[in-house]
Amino acid sequence: MAALLLSQRDIAALMTPQDYVDAVETAFRSHASGGVSIPMPMHIPAHNGAFHAKGTRLTLDRDYVAVKVNGNFPGNPRDKGKPTIQGVVLLCDAADGTVLAVMDSIEITLRRTAAASALAARYLAAEDADCVAVCGCGEQARAQLEVLSQTLPLKRALAWDLNPGKARQFARDMSEALDLDVVDAPSVRDATQPSSVIVTATTARTPYLTLDMVPTGAFVAAVGADSPEKSELTPELMAGSKIVVDLLEQAATMGDLHHAIDAGLVTLADVHAELGDLIVGRRAGRESRDETIVFDSTGTAIQDAASAAWILQRAIANNVGSSFIFGES
Repeated sequence: MAALLLSQRDIAALMTPQDYVDAVETAFRSHASGGVSIPMPMHIPAHNGAFHAKGTRLTLDRDYVAVKVNGNFPGNPRDKGKPTIQGVVLLCDAADGTVLAVMDSIEITLRRTAAASALAARYLAAEDADCVAVCGCGEQARAQLEVLSQTLPLKRALAWDLNPGKARQFARDMSEALDLDVVDAPSVRDATQPSSVIVTATTARTPYLTLDMVPTGAFVAAVGADSPEKSELTPELMAGSKIVVDLLEQAATMGDLHHAIDAGLVTLADVHAELGDLIVGRRAGRESRDETIVFDSTGTAIQDAASAAWILQRAIANNVGSSFIFGES
C-alpha cells in the first residue's frame, strides 16, 4: 500500500490554527474517555541539544499509532541558521501495522502545542481576558499568539525576550499579521503584570516567572518545559496556583510540575485536573475571577496523532504529498 510523504509546506496548506484546536480537542476527549494508550516519552541527550520520541495509539475514525521523533537544539537559529526543532511524525494503521504517512514535524509541533493552550484558555482564562504577555518570541510564540487571538477577546499583547531586538521584531510582525496592538516590553514583569493571560514559550533551564510577577486571577500557559531539564515557572508560583496539566504522569516527570514536586511544594494530589477532564466536564475549569491558574503543557503524542490523522485525511482528499511504497521487496 502506498504511503504519503508530506513536507512542512504541504502540511501548512492543509490545516488552519482552528483545525488544530478541533483535532487536539478530539484527542484529549478520547484520552479522557479511556480510548488512548500513551507510553512515557523517550529522552535522548545529545551535544548542544536533545532528541525525544513520543508515541501513542489513538482511536478516531480508525485505530492509529503515531510516533514523533524530534531533535531540539536551541542554538540552531543563531549558530547554524536552522530551526530549533526538526523531526518527523510516523503515522500507522494500528490494525495491521501499515505505514500511512511520514510527515515533517515542525508545523505539527508548532500548531498542536498552540492548540492545547487555546483549548486550556477556553476553560481557564477569564472571559474578558484582553491582554496577553508572551515570554519568548520564537516561532512557537507566533503560533500561540495567532490562535489565542482567535480564542480570546484580545486587544493587546506584550512581548518579552532575552533578545530585545527579537521582541521588537515580533511586535512589529504580529501587529501587522493580526491587526492587534503588540508592544515589546523591557522586562518579564513589565509584560506580565498588566496581563490576564501569560504564555511562557522559552528554552529556559532556570525558572524566571515568579509568583509576584503574576497578577491575581491570571491564566498562565507554560509550554517551554518539554524535557526534565527545562523550567520556566518557580515552584512557589506552581504552589500558589490552581494547576491543570495535559497529562499528569508526563508533567510530573518533565514539566514545571516536576520541579515543584522535587522542591517539595506540590504533590500529585494538588493537581486540579488534566485538560481532558475539563473537556468532558469531569472537572470544572475556572471557578472564580481571583483564581490564578497554571496550565502545564508538556506536549503529548495524542496531539501529534490526532493532528497527523486530520492532515492525512485532507492530503488524500486534496491529492497532496508524494506517494511511496513500504513493504515491497
